[in-house]
Amino acid sequence: MNVSIPNGYPNAQPFATATYPGLKDKVVLNTGAGSGIGRAMAHAFARHGAKLMLLDIDATGLEQTKTELLAAYPGVDVDSVLASITDDVAVENACADTEARFGRIDILLNNAGISMNKPSLKLTPADWRRTIDVDLSGVFYCSQAAAKRMDHQGSGVILSTASIWGLSTSANRLAYCVAKAGVVSLTKCLAAEWAPKRIRANAICPGYTQTALMEDLMRRQVINGAELCSKTPMNRLGQPEEMAEIALYLASDAAAFITGHAMVADGGWLANGY
Repeated sequence: MNVSIPNGYPNAQPFATATYPGLKDKVVLNTGAGSGIGRAMAHAFARHGAKLMLLDIDATGLEQTKTELLAAYPGVDVDSVLASITDDVAVENACADTEARFGRIDILLNNAGISMNKPSLKLTPADWRRTIDVDLSGVFYCSQAAAKRMDHQGSGVILSTASIWGLSTSANRLAYCVAKAGVVSLTKCLAAEWAPKRIRANAICPGYTQTALMEDLMRRQVINGAELCSKTPMNRLGQPEEMAEIALYLASDAAAFITGHAMVADGGWLANGY
């Protein structure tokens, strides 16, 4: 299957998607599935015949993703739950619902997150708490609740969407950088601790990716899309589908010896010194 990258970025090329037969019938709990990278991952795993529980706080986005999957992949087994990952009780209930609906949880995709672009002197305590709550604490709540099930099963995969800003730093992004660095550290800690349980934990660190969130930031002129492209050696933004391909690989048996890794997909941004 070939995927075309839209919007005419000069160096963008279609890419051929990979196939991982072992993902068929795997049960996937996908947070942040209502848009962006989370939605792209839902499509990618549905394409492989996985069973999906979609989680988001956006009821409209959640329903749209579910509708798209049912239309694109006849016979796909998909359900959804409306919940906030900042609520540990709601997260536990969502995992229990997933287990009740599908019998197990094989793969957790931690996609839910928010941005926070503000000068540090203008960052309010509420801004700080919300960023840490969503981008870090929520990842822990979901990982812990899912891993309790995986421990009983004797296997599982946890993939958390971090960011290049979890591996580097930037002005005006203090809370976001700290939270995403925490996700990378959390991933490594859990990978080391849970490897004997046959639970693998990895992080995906996207560069600037063309999602609805990014388009909103560009529309509000919080960030400059043209400038970002010019600073990226590949001269374009990433696409959600490209991040989804990484998730498929890391979740598959092809990556059976990979755990505690933070995989970067940024078009060369970090390598170029930004």
